[in-house]
Amino acid sequence: MIKMREINNLTRTEIEQKLRESREELANLQFQIATHQLDDTSRIRQVRTDIARISTVLREFDLNIRKPLEHAEGVSE
Repeated sequence: MIKMREINNLTRTEIEQKLRESREELANLQFQIATHQLDDTSRIRQVRTDIARISTVLREFDLNIRKPLEHAEGVSE
């Protein structure tokens, strides 16, 4: 499960990549459940929660509620 601490340390493009990966994982889990190969069905709920969490952060960027993190080499605060 992705924690908000982890999301806060990512740039917007990295967050978008995580969203794509999570959606792909959800599709794979749904395929496994349809073919009766999935033993741990709780993983589906975790992935759906991750997708919702990541989508919320991206929407906050769009509404300028949250500023995207800019990774700069050699810059320290």
